[in-house]
Amino acid sequence: MKGSGAAVIGVVIVVAVFVIILLSKSVKIVAEYERGVIFRLGRCVGARGPGIFFLIPGLEKMIKTNLQIMAVAVQPQQVITRDNVTVSVDAVAYVQVVDAAASIVRINDWFSSAQLVAQTSLRSIVGRHELDQMLSERDTINLELAKALDDQTEQWGIKVHRVEVRDLVLPEQMQRAMARQAEAERERRAKIVAAEGELQASEKLAQAATVIAASPGALQLRQLQTMVEISSENNSTIIFPIPVEIMEAVQAVTGAHAATR
Repeated sequence: MKGSGAAVIGVVIVVAVFVIILLSKSVKIVAEYERGVIFRLGRCVGARGPGIFFLIPGLEKMIKTNLQIMAVAVQPQQVITRDNVTVSVDAVAYVQVVDAAASIVRINDWFSSAQLVAQTSLRSIVGRHELDQMLSERDTINLELAKALDDQTEQWGIKVHRVEVRDLVLPEQMQRAMARQAEAERERRAKIVAAEGELQASEKLAQAATVIAASPGALQLRQLQTMVEISSENNSTIIFPIPVEIMEAVQAVTGAHAATR
């Protein structure tokens, strides 16, 4: 009796362990940011989640996929622009799985595949633009990259939210040429500003001369003001303003005296 009782207990323990193992394999928990793609006898029957699910042991299998937005880094690419300038460009794409079943059934390792497609799209689109466009119209290039990548990954159940060109590395020789160009441009603008200032100053001086010529007393007041400004500097300079008429009279007398000789 004792031996049979021990055998029964052993059988119960074995059955309990088997049931626990069976339940652990059949019970699946899917998080809020995940979806579980169910395969029954090798055939996809759809995606489930979030929550807890029971699978038929031996008949059903679940593969989980993440639905969070993921950053796909695009490795630096050596690209020749439309104006034959070799640049190194890298980017980052923000993608998300929107169809869990398609991302498992239609493509093997969609993440690596998206990286390769992003590299190809980056080389293709950058090669259609000139260097100046890449520097000044980066937002437009980002939109073109996002559209091109989204069109190719849509069938995989992947949504491309945006693509951003992170860095643009130019050859050292091109950097020096651009620096010289920028310096020349700044010098050109400085000369234009100085010339405009001279033009405005000459116009104001002409207007002031017209006003002074119309009022003889204005010239005398200007002379007195100049003397006050000079005397405020604590120097020993003495200025005697002589009207132009007196200077002309002196020159006339001097010239007549020299002629009589």
